[in-house]
Amino acid sequence: MNAVIRAVTLALINEAGARVTGIERGFLGLLTRASRPLDTADASGLLAQGSTVLDTHNKYDPIHHLGAGGADCSAHALAYARELGLPVVGVPKTIDNDLYLTKRTFGFDSAVAVVAEALDRLSTTAPSHGRVMIAETMGRYAGWIALEGGMAGGADVILSPELPFSVEAVAARCREREQAGGHTIICIAEGARAIGDGLTVECMVADGPDPLRLGGVDHLLQHRLQPLLQSEVRTTLLGHLQARWLTHAVRPRAGHALRSPRRAAGEGRAARPHGGTAGRRLHQRADLRGGRPQPHRAG
Repeated sequence: MNAVIRAVTLALINEAGARVTGIERGFLGLLTRASRPLDTADASGLLAQGSTVLDTHNKYDPIHHLGAGGADCSAHALAYARELGLPVVGVPKTIDNDLYLTKRTFGFDSAVAVVAEALDRLSTTAPSHGRVMIAETMGRYAGWIALEGGMAGGADVILSPELPFSVEAVAARCREREQAGGHTIICIAEGARAIGDGLTVECMVADGPDPLRLGGVDHLLQHRLQPLLQSEVRTTLLGHLQARWLTHAVRPRAGHALRSPRRAAGEGRAARPHGGTAGRRLHQRADLRGGRPQPHRAG
């Protein structure tokens, strides 16, 4: 997010002569009036820093202050701001890449790179013992990180939330590789589920816009696969390592992607979202689903 903060700050100051104010800790800071001015000096060095210098907060729902409800706080808040006549430019910042009409979100490429590197490392360990290695990725209800990270990292099986899988079909794939004397790398999204199962919920967060915190599907799959295989099945949870920015991957993209929004801000109008492919359903091998693919729209 720091690359985006830098691009916005420099663009507004240098091109629009604007005064830039940073709201700390997201919507919580907006309501508690926690803010600070941003100038060119504040933007210096941000490309080498991950995360966000303004901090964030995702356990607070500001929408009840606006008389609305729902999980998508940003959409309601932006609609409310427009009703007040405030020009708004939305920045698609999420590693999940699950925003409709958005081709690529900031943070997604970084997450994919981390997953691909992790799978590369697992591929050097798993063959030594002929193991089945399961890597769980983030992504919530969308499987883009698992799909593209798994493809880039050479995963043998990729499981996504959009297409429920057959445990027996996954085991059959692992047995094929066992018989050939090989190992198996499985990349599974945290929202993936077996046919007939529900989501694997790690915990509930009552004060958040979405109370569900997904996690643990890697262990669930491990326990189901182990009795069906001779190979040892191990799990790896990548977790928040995926949320750490690889800044070299986003430096050119952040400034380029914000060209239209920064012009819109300078002209006092709202920018329109760019049509893209994040709402497409994902495709996966039919033999791992145990059935025909069904249309599903992510996001």
